[in-house]
Amino acid sequence: MTLTNKKAIFFDLDHTLWDFEKNSALAFEHILAKNGIGIEAPLFIAHHTPINQNYWKKYRDGLITQQQLRYGRLKDVFDILEYEVTDEVINTLSEEYVATLPLNNYLYEGAIEILEYLKPRYSLHIITNGFHTVQEDKLKNANIHHYFETITNSENAGCKKPHPDIFEYAIKAAGVDKCDSIMIGDCIEADVQGALDCGMDAIFFNEHKAEAPAGMLQVHHLLELKKLL
Repeated sequence: MTLTNKKAIFFDLDHTLWDFEKNSALAFEHILAKNGIGIEAPLFIAHHTPINQNYWKKYRDGLITQQQLRYGRLKDVFDILEYEVTDEVINTLSEEYVATLPLNNYLYEGAIEILEYLKPRYSLHIITNGFHTVQEDKLKNANIHHYFETITNSENAGCKKPHPDIFEYAIKAAGVDKCDSIMIGDCIEADVQGALDCGMDAIFFNEHKAEAPAGMLQVHHLLELKKLL
């Protein structure tokens, strides 16, 4: 199957192009050591990863605020590890984590190559639930900002994936039609089903080869997109 009739490609950023887990681990190694936290970084990260995913789901669903996300995902780790820490320290770590995260610039294998391949053929765009300043810094520091014509985030759209309005906002900003567009992302609920429900085609970036609904278009490596686009 090929999708060469498409004109515009919309990418998610974290966990799709930008290697969130690797960059996040580096950020935690730095801030835990800097603040004298007596927890080994790998242990902290092992607990933080699923907790962070759960908090992001709550944030997507509108159940918590940005501040509750940033505080709660750290507080829960310290609670599980029974490590006493003040709210002041948690807030400091939260601020330093957000500031440090975009300073690490690891991309997924094949990210630059696939962007170079796609750029002459399609208009490229970003749709992300991440926060505006942080996502802009990630794109610029990783030197991939110039590949994208528009960057839609949940703050400027006023809603989060999988809400159809964020896809509508992105399509309008890009000046394209849904039938000419396709979304690529790592989250079935937010990226793939969100786009499909809005009337766009979508590709699931299934890095970990997780179970996916039958018939869902997917790739396990970014360079596999060359076979489809």
